[in-house]
Amino acid sequence: MDALIIVDVQNDFLPGGSLAVPDGDKIVPVINTLQDKFELVVATQDWHPEDHGSFASNHEGKEPFDKTLLEGLEQILWPDHCLQSSKGADFTGKLNNKRIEAIFRKGMEKQIDSYSGFFDNGKKKATGLADYLRGRGVERVFIAGLAADVCVGFTTLDALELGFETFVIEDATKPIDEQNWKEMKNDIASLGGKIITAESI
Repeated sequence: MDALIIVDVQNDFLPGGSLAVPDGDKIVPVINTLQDKFELVVATQDWHPEDHGSFASNHEGKEPFDKTLLEGLEQILWPDHCLQSSKGADFTGKLNNKRIEAIFRKGMEKQIDSYSGFFDNGKKKATGLADYLRGRGVERVFIAGLAADVCVGFTTLDALELGFETFVIEDATKPIDEQNWKEMKNDIASLGGKIITAESI
């Protein structure tokens, strides 16, 4: 079976949000149209505590997009975003959520970030997404959402390493940084992932 994974289409990543992805709102109609093409649709949701270690505000003298170490891993420091139970953490109201069967929250451990929908950045804890997909007999995953060069990209890399045949729907995602996305696409291709468009599905 095929599954659509919708990554982090949350208010804080959309125009007006605290960590807005350029033109992030433009992918929502594409994702809404895509959902009817899949038997299974799941979503991920960034869900951070206020004292999360990836927030620049929790590091004295640091600014957003500076770097530090968290649990021995290099960490980009972000503006506060997707605080648990906040409006910024909600899925945009423009996203059709009626077909989303399950939601996998990530980024809840304050000392480590979680870009991928499958694991935290140190791969110390799984979200349960892989087991859920396997339990439903999923062999191919199609990934959309935000941001292409961060959470979508790392979700894709993990899906490939977990053995799923994996596709990124490029017109259903947007990057924070175009150059980083170009490099991420090379990494995805090197592992056998495919970059496609919505109309090819």
